[in-house]
This record gives sequence, structure tokens and C-alpha cells, in this order.
Amino acid sequence: MNNKVLTQVAVAVFAALALAVSSCKKDAVPHINNPDTVKNISTKPDTTGTLIGNTGAAFPNMGLAVLYGTMSSNPAYVAIVKREANYVTFGNELKNASIVKNDGSFDYTTADALLTICTNNGLSVFGHTLCWYSQQNAVYLNGLISALNKPVTGAPKPANLLSNGDFEGGTGLSFTGWTNLTGGSATGSFNSVIDDNDGGSRAMQVAVTMPGANAYDIQSIGTVFTTTVGKTYQVSASIKSSGMGTVRMVMQNTAYQQTDLKTKPGWATYTWNVTITEASPILRFNFPDAGVYVIDNVTVVDPSTGSYVPPTKAQAAAVIDTALKTFITATVKRYKGKIKAWDVVNEPMSDGNGSLRDSANYTISAANTGNQFLWANYLGRAFALKAFQYAKAADANALLFINEYNLEYNFKLDSLIGYVKELKTKGAQIDGIGTQMHINLQTTQASIDNEFVKLAATGLLVRVSELDVTMNSSKSASFSPTASQLASQAAMYKYVVQSYLKNVPKAQRFGITVWGLTDNESWLNSPSAPDYPLLFNQNLSKKAGYYGFLEALKGI
Repeated sequence: MNNKVLTQVAVAVFAALALAVSSCKKDAVPHINNPDTVKNISTKPDTTGTLIGNTGAAFPNMGLAVLYGTMSSNPAYVAIVKREANYVTFGNELKNASIVKNDGSFDYTTADALLTICTNNGLSVFGHTLCWYSQQNAVYLNGLISALNKPVTGAPKPANLLSNGDFEGGTGLSFTGWTNLTGGSATGSFNSVIDDNDGGSRAMQVAVTMPGANAYDIQSIGTVFTTTVGKTYQVSASIKSSGMGTVRMVMQNTAYQQTDLKTKPGWATYTWNVTITEASPILRFNFPDAGVYVIDNVTVVDPSTGSYVPPTKAQAAAVIDTALKTFITATVKRYKGKIKAWDVVNEPMSDGNGSLRDSANYTISAANTGNQFLWANYLGRAFALKAFQYAKAADANALLFINEYNLEYNFKLDSLIGYVKELKTKGAQIDGIGTQMHINLQTTQASIDNEFVKLAATGLLVRVSELDVTMNSSKSASFSPTASQLASQAAMYKYVVQSYLKNVPKAQRFGITVWGLTDNESWLNSPSAPDYPLLFNQNLSKKAGYYGFLEALKGI
């Protein structure tokens, strides 16, 4: 990250550093050269007032994207957000992967905390996002499908990839292939017992007298085994405990995945369907609760090795439909009356030809198997219709939006508008369209005008949902913006606002959200490719872009 503070001569404001309010990762689209975009703002900019203070005659909602970490720790930052905006969008905290755990349970702790901070500061919240292909808990979703695999009667069982999962190997308190540790503030012991559940003569007993501060203070570690990255495996263990307790299964070598098993007295078999994200994982058992646990018959198998029958398309669709409905219903109902507008469906269209995003036009990389999930693969074109129906049923008064990027390109813009018309014909309540507008200095004014004209023609609300303007299009590691580039960025911000006001009727303007406050927190910034796409630098100082935006609001 480049920490050099840059001075912009033309407007005497600062621009520095690189950012990262996490957003939606975008597929690459070629830049369009545009010599007409560089039109400088006033050499003596009007610096009076605030953004929200000047939006009244233009549009009702001035927004910024925020994250819990900054909002909970930086009062000066919060003060500026409160001063400049009346609406915020959470960068990550309401996304599926931030809420849904590997066992399918929901944790809204961080989202609730950020909502409280925003509400206490008079800020409304735009919900982002209920159904997306990225930042999903794909481990849980893929596990739901794997759990439907049925064993073939009479067929041999899949090979156990785990060494000594029956604990028969070893002598005394030693178990071949397993390393048992007690550390930190925990006290406990590991023992061999005859109480066996797989026809052998030994099982491993773990007596947790005092749990440690960390679940791993008492743990049993297996040996490395080999998997195919991105494939879903079935992990099973027979466990009985002295009372109600918890055993944490962890898959960890260089990556980390976990699930908590709620155990009870008497033998029971617990299963974890996990999409493993590394080629050489290690299975571990951690013990966060006091009690006596006996473990036996631990297996890790590949259900696709021929001994299982995979689910039908209808069966897989049913469990995925239920998961989608459960998440949307629970989330929207939880914030009913508190969050009054939602991005229900985010980025449904593929790049290239603008068709619906599915496995025919989008490949999930091995690195993203745990967090990307293509809903259309299971629910087809109806996945968005279902999402809007579930959101509407959960809160009939909420405004419901569809959100997409690269609408500066007709193939994507026309495809999205066509899909919206299709969904509405089938009964979906879609109140508005969000155009993200992650643009750059080469984006043409004609393409900006075109998207606003076409979006306005739908008759729906039009929202600029994630605006930022990049300057480092070459992704240079040594990039530092010049005064000319900063002025061009300001002109681009100004033109976006001007075009929005010119081409979208006032009754259809929901508002504009800039995707972050300061450059150093932008999702577009990285040490290998620093960028400065927002309105404030890391020192919370206004950049030229801020004044370009402000002048457009004032009609200057």
C-alpha cells in the first residue's frame, strides 16, 4: 500500500492511500477509451455544505458503504458518515456467508451491532444482499445436497480416507496416527476404553475436566489424508458423552473449516458433509465443553465413489429452495421495520453474453468452492422469482431491488432489463434496479447516459448502488495519481450525478451510494495494485472527487 500523501494543486485537497470496503468481485470487461471524459471541475470549487445537505432537490437518499470494524472503532469516521449521508449499506455483514454457519445456524451478532450503531446515529440501512452467487456459505449448501446421497444396498462401502479411525491401532493410551494435546488453561485426559461401537476392542475417551479459553486447548489431531479440492466429503463419527456437550470437528492444515456437534448420552452417529478446500487436510477434534466423551468409528469418505446414489434434480432443488427461503425469510423478518429496502438478488447475469449466471457460463475456481454457489444450477431461471417472493412474504412493505454491475455495457444492461420484465410478468415484486457503477476514467459519458435512459424507461426506481471511480486501470504496483487524474476523477463523479439527474425522472430516483468513504478501505485497493477511487483519503480529508459530486448536486 502506498502511504504517500499526494497534493492536488488545482483544488488544494488531499488524496491518499488505498481502500477496501468489501464489495462484489466483478469480472473483467475491456475499458473503452474516452477522450471526452476529462472535463475539469471549477478551479475554485464551491466547498460549502455537505452531500446530504444538497440532495433534497435532487434525490432523497445519499448513501455510503460501511463496515463494522471502522464504524465500531473510529468516532471521527462515524461523524463524517453521519454528516455526509442519510443511508448506509453494509459491505459484508448481511451477506449469507457472514451469517450462515457450517451447520446451517444463523449468527446475526455483527449485523445487529452495526445496525445499532447506524440507527443510533440517525442512519437508515439498505439491506445487502439476500441472494448472490458469491460470499455464500457454499460448504453448508453443498453439504445439503451431499447429505441426500443414498447408499446402494449391498454395495461395498467407500474407502475410509482416515488412518486408524477405529482407534484399534496403538497400545495403552497411545493411538496410532493421532496426537492428543492438553494445553492452555484446560485440564483433562485421554484414555483407551473397551466401550466400543464398531465391533473392535478400543475406543478413545476424552475426559474434559476444565475447558480452556480456546476450544483447541484440548484436541485430538489425526494424520494428513488426500482429497480433491472442491469436492464434498462425508465425515462421520460415533460419539457418546456423559451429558449434553459439544465436540468440534475441524478440518485444518493450511485452511480452516469447522462444525460443532451437539452430543448427548448414549452412542449416536454424527455426520458432517464438508466441501474440502485443500488437497491435504487434517481432521481434528476440539473440546470446548466439560464432560466425558467417547469417540469411535471415525470415517472420511467420498460419497461419489459409486456406493451412493446421488439425489435427483428435483430432490436437490427442493433442499436448496428451502435453504434460500429460510435465509431470506429469517433475515428480512428479523429486520422488518428497521431495514426498509433490500438488494434481493445481486448480480444474476453472466458476463460475455449476458445470460443468467450458471455453470454453463461461469466456472467456480477451486479457491472459491467454499464461498460461491450458483443458485440457477438448481432452481433455474426461477431462482430470482423465488427470492423476490420470499422477501415480499417476509415484509410486504419493504422496497425490493435487483442489483447488477457493468450496466455501462449494453449486452449486460439489456439482458438484465429483459430478465426483470420476465420476473415481473411472473409476479415478482421488483420496485427498483440498482446499477453498481464501478467505473473508471475511461468510462464513456455516452455509456453512462445510455444506462440511465434505459433504466428509467423501465418505470422502476433507479439507484446508483456502489459507485466508485478507479484510476489505476493498468494495475500498476507503483501507481500514484497525478493532479490531472484526480481532476478527471472529480469530473467523472460530477458527470455521473449530472446524468442521473438529467436522465432519471425525479420520482424514480432512489438515490446514490458511494461504495465506501476513504480510499484506504476500498475493495479496489490492494498492495499489488493501489487505487484511490473514493471521495475521501485515508486521513478523512475531502478529495477533488468530493467537490465534483457536490457541485453536481448544486447544479454548478
